[in-house]
Amino acid sequence: MFPAMRQATGTLTIETQRQGLAEITREVERWVAAQDMTAGLLTLFCRHTSASLLIQENAAPEVRSDLEAYFARIAPEDPAAYAHDDEGPDDMPAHLRTALTLVQLSIPLIDRRLALGTWQGIYLFEHRRRPHRRSLALHLIGE
Repeated sequence: MFPAMRQATGTLTIETQRQGLAEITREVERWVAAQDMTAGLLTLFCRHTSASLLIQENAAPEVRSDLEAYFARIAPEDPAAYAHDDEGPDDMPAHLRTALTLVQLSIPLIDRRLALGTWQGIYLFEHRRRPHRRSLALHLIGE
């Protein structure tokens, strides 16, 4: 007999302070722990077109600053480069940065823990300069 599969859904609201990577691993882990499942699959979905999700190294801060600098180079805030600027010069670069990254992550749950590697953390990548309230949808299926 197979164990019954369960599902849990919820949202996390993340208040960003600035453009850049904000680690959200602990918030996600707290939500997962509250669901009291042993094994399964977590899906996170960022409900925005100017922010994204990454799994990245969480030990060396230089990784985050290098990533932020890289995206600033490949999608610069150059008002002459884009037609879309409804919300300012960081508007279209934010959309480009989101298009080059991910808005959805899937992470296995094994023995009640997210199966992240030793130096991996979950990050919300804020692509706009000013603070925002970002909403993440979470879905956990498992047992």
